[in-house]
Amino acid sequence: MGHKNKGVFMSEYEIVNNGPTWAEDAKEILNDLAKICRERNEKWWVDIKTKQSLDRNKGELIALMHSELSEALEGVRKNLQDEKLPHRKAEEVELADLLIRVFDYCGAYGLDVGGAFVEKMAYNETRKDHSHEARLAENGKKF
Repeated sequence: MGHKNKGVFMSEYEIVNNGPTWAEDAKEILNDLAKICRERNEKWWVDIKTKQSLDRNKGELIALMHSELSEALEGVRKNLQDEKLPHRKAEEVELADLLIRVFDYCGAYGLDVGGAFVEKMAYNETRKDHSHEARLAENGKKF
């Protein structure tokens, strides 16, 4: 996006600023997407026969997120177009599926994914192991 955080860190996790920033927008947008995905996926949270709310297994939901990543990898590995949206690469459609599952999960469990995203981006800017010097060092992160 090209936006730079012009705020001052009060701590390594909190960005302080004098007005709207990319961080505030990102937090709101991501949390709105969680709400929208949860609302649009209501049918997966209700028993088909009884119409009662389901207590979904978090481990299963996370495994389904993982399966979307595996499908994206397979799309990259084989340079595939998506089967359902053939004008798109499988990679991008499967990553969209991943986002839908992540946002649905966050919306269902009331997770502040937007706030966590902003704080994690700010924290990552301060990480010494993410610097070019650290990555070039012996046993530094290569990817």
